[in-house]
Amino acid sequence: MSDAAGALLTDLRGGVLHVVFNRPEKKNALTLAMYEAANAAFARAASDAAVRAVLITGEGGSFTAGNDLQDFLSSPPRGEEAPVLQFLRHLATLDKPLIAAAQGFAVGVGTTLLMHCDLVYAADDAQFVLPFVHLGLCPEAASSLLLPQIAGYQRAAEKLLLGEPFGAAEALQMGLVNRVLPVDELRGFAVMQAEKFARLPASSVRATKRLLKGLGDQGPQAVLARMRAEEQLFQALLGAPAAREAMTAFLQKRKPDFSAIE
Repeated sequence: MSDAAGALLTDLRGGVLHVVFNRPEKKNALTLAMYEAANAAFARAASDAAVRAVLITGEGGSFTAGNDLQDFLSSPPRGEEAPVLQFLRHLATLDKPLIAAAQGFAVGVGTTLLMHCDLVYAADDAQFVLPFVHLGLCPEAASSLLLPQIAGYQRAAEKLLLGEPFGAAEALQMGLVNRVLPVDELRGFAVMQAEKFARLPASSVRATKRLLKGLGDQGPQAVLARMRAEEQLFQALLGAPAAREAMTAFLQKRKPDFSAIE
């Protein structure tokens, strides 16, 4: 099955709902329509007992280049019902195993979504980037909470403040991914791991995930609260001069000039 004019594919097989970013000509940059289709897929995953796990992948050599900036600027997220914000909440609250297989570019949300996954596998060519400050923005998807928990404060600060790319080997060392594999082995291995959940008792898997994620204010509620705090800052910064300059410069293929912007 395909949605978003084929830019997001979904397929249920072997108990695994495959969610595939399929816009390779744009390195799978995410549009509003793709977020809406992904939200429908996650809603199905939450309610359909036949879905025992969800696997997120990308076609064409990249996981995702993050938000499509042209689409993002024409339809910026406003209010809690914005499709991108719904997508982030789905990531945080899904009670079934969530697996990702990332190769090539994993930019912005392409990296932050991995922090919500239970299992993450990366190809040896994967390049992760958290470019929020470069775009005049701030972290999202509760990454300002989750990345320090995963990698430690100093390493998280380096990645979120400087926004410099890092490779699969460093992501493994940080604890962001479980395993690094050759490109041609990545998809098959991730599918094999995801399909293992179809042979396990679903109630025990869900209970264990809830325990791993934490209960009460130390678990999902803390993540959602951090998401809301980030969203407020993100939306305020999105309309500010620095973000306008950064995104305009990106679209014009020039370096941004922040010298006159506080």
